[in-house]
Amino acid sequence: GKKAFGIQNVAADEMGTLGPEQTHAGVPVADPTAWTTAMNNLGIVPMGVAGQPLVSDSICIQGFDPSLGIIGPINPLMPGISLVPRPPVPAEIPVVKEIIHCKSCTLFPQNPNLPPPSTRERPPGCKTVFVGGLPENASEDIIREVFDQCGEIVAVRKSKKNFCHIRFAEEYMVDKALYLSGYRMRIGSSTDKKDSGRIHVDFAQARDDLYEWECRQRLLAREERHRRRVQEDLLRPPSPPPIMHYSEHEAALLAERLKDDGKFSEATAVLVTWIERGEVSRRSANHFYSMIQSANGHVRRLMSEKAQREEEMEQARERFRNALLAILAQFEQITAVFTAATRQRAWDHFSKAQRKNIDMWRKQCEELRNAHSEEIMGIRREEEMEMSEDDSDENPSKKMRPDDSALAAQACALREENDSLRWQLDAYRNEVELLKQEQSLAPRPGDSSPRGEQRLPFLQQSILGMQQQLRGLQEELKSKEQEMERAKEEQRRLEGELRALREKVSQVQFTRGLPSVQLAVRGPSISEREALLLGIVSTFLHVHPFGANIEYLWSYIQRLDSKISAGELEGLMVRLPHMFKQEFSGVGATLEKRWKFCGFEGIQSM
Repeated sequence: GKKAFGIQNVAADEMGTLGPEQTHAGVPVADPTAWTTAMNNLGIVPMGVAGQPLVSDSICIQGFDPSLGIIGPINPLMPGISLVPRPPVPAEIPVVKEIIHCKSCTLFPQNPNLPPPSTRERPPGCKTVFVGGLPENASEDIIREVFDQCGEIVAVRKSKKNFCHIRFAEEYMVDKALYLSGYRMRIGSSTDKKDSGRIHVDFAQARDDLYEWECRQRLLAREERHRRRVQEDLLRPPSPPPIMHYSEHEAALLAERLKDDGKFSEATAVLVTWIERGEVSRRSANHFYSMIQSANGHVRRLMSEKAQREEEMEQARERFRNALLAILAQFEQITAVFTAATRQRAWDHFSKAQRKNIDMWRKQCEELRNAHSEEIMGIRREEEMEMSEDDSDENPSKKMRPDDSALAAQACALREENDSLRWQLDAYRNEVELLKQEQSLAPRPGDSSPRGEQRLPFLQQSILGMQQQLRGLQEELKSKEQEMERAKEEQRRLEGELRALREKVSQVQFTRGLPSVQLAVRGPSISEREALLLGIVSTFLHVHPFGANIEYLWSYIQRLDSKISAGELEGLMVRLPHMFKQEFSGVGATLEKRWKFCGFEGIQSM
């Protein structure tokens, strides 16, 4: 009872989803007792469905839209055919077939527990089906009556045996016909064996279908080639316009176009073509001379544009340099904060974890500051190299300046790295002293405290690690000092070569009777801004006889020049060892580097 009720509900749902144009007239059953006996033999409760269509489009064809009357493309399962495959029927929604009534016959579905009828591989462009298992008394009219509701039938070829071939107008109609495979056909209400048979519907291979499919594929290929050709024509760059032939009228027009800045490029191309064609003659020489003169008139405009672009580039470079200097100044301020925090007065109040974090932050900040200062020094070296290349033709003695500036920059970088290594060395020394103090405060071996026994090996390991790092830093410091000495020796050698070159130039000038020229001043080249800074620093250090650290000096100079950084100021003082010297005062965590003014001593030694 439940099975019959479910089948009846599915049939009612299928009736509710049909449109008005898909309904077909059916004939009601005349003898219900005969139908009941037949359906009982099949194991299915009969249902009288009036006005039901032969096959539902939504069941036969997946992707069929009844409102549009179209379906999705069908996969012919052949290589080289790029058609979208038909989506499979979901397994959880079984297709329930119903009894189909026609005027001359009735179709009974097969047992749903039996497997679905098998089909062969679908040929490409298949519009023809093979129908087997027909009753012996089935005529062509009855066959048309059954399959006419699947779609428009083009031809029916019936054999003397119990099969036939049916060709439809469209491919999707074949899927509707396949839905009838497995049905048992009974002509009228007769129970004779010749009036009943189980029909089998399958794909059929037909030359006409294959020919039409090949024609359609060739048409699609032609359309695709045409579409690609049109797209390539759209993407192809336009051809240059043809160059007109020379005439006096065209020459006058071209002369006007040569004076216009926007049409200058096209006009010069025409002029070059005319000259290469050989249009220049004694008669047309004056016209061509005037056009060449017009082309030459654009040189001044191009040079002014070039100068404007160079000025914009210099302004952008100056803005970039100022931004880098501002960033470096902020780095110096952060470094000053870490320097103040690592002094003994404040350092003792921090915990061990806080000291570790502060030390890690300080190292990272110093590395970033050193990298930033090296970038600024690289920019300055490039500028000095450009300036030296511009002045290299004026004086032969100036050819040595790039090497001197490079060595000075290298020495300055080595000094900065040496200072950073010394700062790290001081920090490690402070940590070693703190660990020694903690070890001295730790309980003795005779003490029975378990906490002291646990901390003692840890402190010893920490001290050993600190000592190893200290030895590594000392070795690295020695190597940097050796590199610095080698750089100084190289600088002295180059200075000796420069003096010899000056003496040679002066001898040549004396022998040739040329006026002597003061070539260069001994010592590093200093700009006017650096000279002003040196005067202010000298005055500041002169009133501080015991010296001052770089942070104190930089904080004073920054009030006068906010763009100056502590690294730049220290690099300027390092370049003049006879004028400024640095001394270290204090021990351990109180170690401090101070700068003193030694100009009066330096001038006596020089």
